[in-house]
Amino acid sequence: MQVLDFEKPVAELEAKIEELRHLSDDGHVNIVDEVSRLQAKVERQLRGIYGKLTPAQKVQVARHPDRPHCLDTIKAIVQDFTPLAGDRLFAEDQAIIGGLGRIAGQACVIIGQERGHDTETRLLHNFGMAKPEGYRKAQRLMHLAERFQLPIITLVDTSGAFPGIEAEARGQAEAIARSIEVCLSVEVPLITVVLGEGGSGGAIAIAAADRVIMLEHAIYSVISPEGCASILWRSRDQSAEAAAALRLTAQDLLQLGIIDSIIPEPLGGAHRQPQMVFEGIEKAITSALADLMGIEGRLLIERRHAKFLDMGKKGL
Repeated sequence: MQVLDFEKPVAELEAKIEELRHLSDDGHVNIVDEVSRLQAKVERQLRGIYGKLTPAQKVQVARHPDRPHCLDTIKAIVQDFTPLAGDRLFAEDQAIIGGLGRIAGQACVIIGQERGHDTETRLLHNFGMAKPEGYRKAQRLMHLAERFQLPIITLVDTSGAFPGIEAEARGQAEAIARSIEVCLSVEVPLITVVLGEGGSGGAIAIAAADRVIMLEHAIYSVISPEGCASILWRSRDQSAEAAAALRLTAQDLLQLGIIDSIIPEPLGGAHRQPQMVFEGIEKAITSALADLMGIEGRLLIERRHAKFLDMGKKGL
């Protein structure tokens, strides 16, 4: 597991525990007692560290390479998942995963952004940065959900939309804007979970939802801290200041009324106990579905529009 810079004291203790587990009692040191003592110390240190993470540190946790991604979540909580590919206009985009499945018995359309876990899968999924065909695929699947009256679940985890020349040539801005429009106009419940990084238009394109839920250490912002620092300070070295100014943490966004709820993460972040995170995600989605499934489509749209028009007023 990759160790973040502020976790190094914990990593040293965990390495010591691993060494002790390979030793036998020599009569002078009780290995079991020593391991228990060190584990308690690890827990205390993690509570201290994760209880006061700065926004810049939360950015690191949200980007942790071992953090559960879209496909991990689908595998854990979606039954009978059937992927659907292509935008029927240009190509298939592997950065956007979409398909049909069941969550706690409820048939849904699931759309998410996959970053990949290693070099091969990151290249395959373009690091979670979708091109126009990805957003047009998302639109197609949202229309499909509306046609068959299925709720839509979106899983956000991207640093942003792909900024390459070919994406711009194929209408990246239009594709994102149209995807937001479709989110705001479908007459079925739409629930978004921000798993890790919610970056700019690349995220909001599939996140203009009835319920926007974030994992405890996820982030969601109009621009990355590095991009913000490059513009305002002309230096990426000021990214920590930018992260604080952007109010990009789940806690800040809940206070501002940008999101609706937070899913707690296990001590030390989602990457330490993914199964606990999956259980929390499934519980949050099923709870939101229970609130939304009985609401008439036109009323859903009216409430969705009002929700986004009111954003930013709370907490200012």
